[in-house]
Amino acid sequence: MPPKLTFRPYIWRTLLLAVLGWGGLAALFYFTEPTIFPRWAFFALLSIALSATAFPIVYFIATRFEETPPEAYVIVRQAIWVGVFGATIAWLQLARLVTLYVILGLAGGLIAIESVLRLRERSRWQVPRVDDNDDKPA
Repeated sequence: MPPKLTFRPYIWRTLLLAVLGWGGLAALFYFTEPTIFPRWAFFALLSIALSATAFPIVYFIATRFEETPPEAYVIVRQAIWVGVFGATIAWLQLARLVTLYVILGLAGGLIAIESVLRLRERSRWQVPRVDDNDDKPA
């Protein structure tokens, strides 16, 4: 049985990224003018902030409601999808392209990509090998 996944190794990293993301966004709003570099910094900081904020929520949902808890990289990847989703919606909002159908379509696309990735990971799973030396009498 694999060891139980705990949140302890990720607490400080998550807090650091959340403070960096949200603090960077606040500094960006208060101390810069809206030119090209701050605009791209906004998208980068927004995806960092949303990913760090979503990580504990994704971790809780994954460990609470799934039969077998996923690997740590799956939880990190799902939290990054939240950040990518939020930054993409913010980018589309610049051109006033965000509607309910765009939001649902983008969310459905990201969920489909994650489902295919999870399906591929499950299909590559192999049975753990056991040594034959355990069957011999001592």
